Amino acid sequence: MKESYLETISLIERLHRLFLEVVKCELDDLKIEDINNVQALVLYNLGGEQISIGELTTRGCYLGSNVSYNLKKMVQYGYIDQVTSKHDKRSYLIKLSSKGMSLCRKIDAALDKHVTLLEGEGITELGELVACLKKLEVFWGSASAPRMRFGMFRKDK
Repeated sequence: MKESYLETISLIERLHRLFLEVVKCELDDLKIEDINNVQALVLYNLGGEQISIGELTTRGCYLGSNVSYNLKKMVQYGYIDQVTSKHDKRSYLIKLSSKGMSLCRKIDAALDKHVTLLEGEGITELGELVACLKKLEVFWGSASAPRMRFGMFRKDK
């Protein structure tokens, strides 16, 4: 079990990095050069909503990326519009521009193509995998809570 646990941790990170490479290839195929793979995922996670930067950060996994820097670049290149919050003039809400929505539709089409290819390869267990990973997420979330963390490595447990 311990070997499988450690392999799962390693696979999660490797799969995320591989997926970022797949997104980069999709952008290259579309001849899109003013946005990178991480920024494209940020856009996709934003979708059609208008949300705060903090909320966006909790939605996605952007390993090794600076979300503020990436958002600044996406505003600069016209993928995202910033709107001052009605409730707090010091904070901004972000939403996709028409250019951002267009790219999201292209990413969505690429993901649809991936799903079709996965099914063609006989990879149909993703629902079960998601359920297992959600349980792992809950476990790690509770294991990082202070009340559980302090007793986690005691030998009398």
